[in-house]
Amino acid sequence: MDNSRKRLNNILHQLAEIDYVHPDDIPNIDLYMDQVLTFLNQELGTVREVNEDKAMTKTMINNYTKNQILPPPEKKKYSRDHMLNLIFIYYFKNFLGLKDIKSILDPINEKYYGDSEDTNFFEIYSNMVGYEHSVAKEVTKDIIKKYNFSRQVFEDKDEESKDTLQDFTFLCLLSFDVFVKKMMIEQYISGRRQEEEKQAEEESKKSDENSSKEK
Repeated sequence: MDNSRKRLNNILHQLAEIDYVHPDDIPNIDLYMDQVLTFLNQELGTVREVNEDKAMTKTMINNYTKNQILPPPEKKKYSRDHMLNLIFIYYFKNFLGLKDIKSILDPINEKYYGDSEDTNFFEIYSNMVGYEHSVAKEVTKDIIKKYNFSRQVFEDKDEESKDTLQDFTFLCLLSFDVFVKKMMIEQYISGRRQEEEKQAEEESKKSDENSSKEK
């Protein structure tokens, strides 16, 4: 087995061990900052980036609150809904800016955060993670497909050049996939934001017209 195949197998093995934070493991009691950090850094260990020392820090959480992405704590304590927000933020922050993360979470927090009479935040999270294993399988299949394709190019080169060029092809295929999906997310969010701004503008215009008529 060549070195590139070994590297791929090692990565796929690591991917297989990635696990989400199980809903039942999330404390349903209010926690102080230190307790929140201990829980998140422990539970997000399998998905933490290679160069990450900690999944979350006090500074990061305070910054999310300051930017109104995370609802403020109550009496310095964080609820289960705070924890769920932070878990989603952790995944999103690896490829999205704070403005886009806020755009994604705002509608959910406005309707489902806290004592919602409708579907609550915990139910939403539980449903999301239920798809994790099927999605992981599809991602693994796609990675293998891209790797196999990369091994079919530059066959006429010498071994050293071939390995370098095939590795480069594989990384480019993965990178382009990430680029396209990231662009789709950003455009989708931007389109939704424009629709909301247009709707708000129309409502404001109607309100002004009604006020003028009343006068």
